[in-house]
Amino acid sequence: MEDGKFSNAFSLTDEIAEIIRERILKGEYKIGEKIKENQLATELRVSRTPIREAFKQLEEEGLMEYIPNRGCFAKGFTKQDMSDIYSVRKALEQLAVEWAVERITDAEIEQLKSQIDLMEFYTKRLDTKKVLELNNEFHQTIYGSTRSRFLAQILRSYQDYVSQARKATLYGEDNLKTILEEHKGILEAIDQKNAKLAAERTGRHLDNSRMRAEDRWGIK
Repeated sequence: MEDGKFSNAFSLTDEIAEIIRERILKGEYKIGEKIKENQLATELRVSRTPIREAFKQLEEEGLMEYIPNRGCFAKGFTKQDMSDIYSVRKALEQLAVEWAVERITDAEIEQLKSQIDLMEFYTKRLDTKKVLELNNEFHQTIYGSTRSRFLAQILRSYQDYVSQARKATLYGEDNLKTILEEHKGILEAIDQKNAKLAAERTGRHLDNSRMRAEDRWGIK
């Protein structure tokens, strides 16, 4: 969103909710901080109605809390929340990569290799935005190669949180090379058709990602 203009891809409420969600998950709104309707309406140049609807949406997600006669407050992530998200993610993504090893096509392996090559290219240029995009594409390719609609649906259900966690760990340029090497290791195991090794490396990558995210956000 630039200059107060919103795209037509999503409803106004959804786009406003995404802006607030990202600020909460990145820690721009601290836990317990009041988020003011009028301030957001002025900043985003919209009426209060979509702001209120966005607040309700984020309340349902557990990211905001409404206190009668006081207003809406950011709940954000605690260390327990972060631990829970990464525990679920680790279990699901280890299962996904095991299934991927069994079902992935040669074309999909080549796609993963191309994504890693591009990730390396942009890592050398310290382009965190492009690395993040390729990181997401890499994992999406693995999800698709499982051939499981059910697993894909579960993974999609928490992608907003995973996406923000990835952003948090990638904002630091010092992380880029390490993250690249972790992805190379996962790809190597997939290419070798070694499901156990792929799951182990995925688990290690996610454990490291959790620690990077906690360090980046200063979560206690």
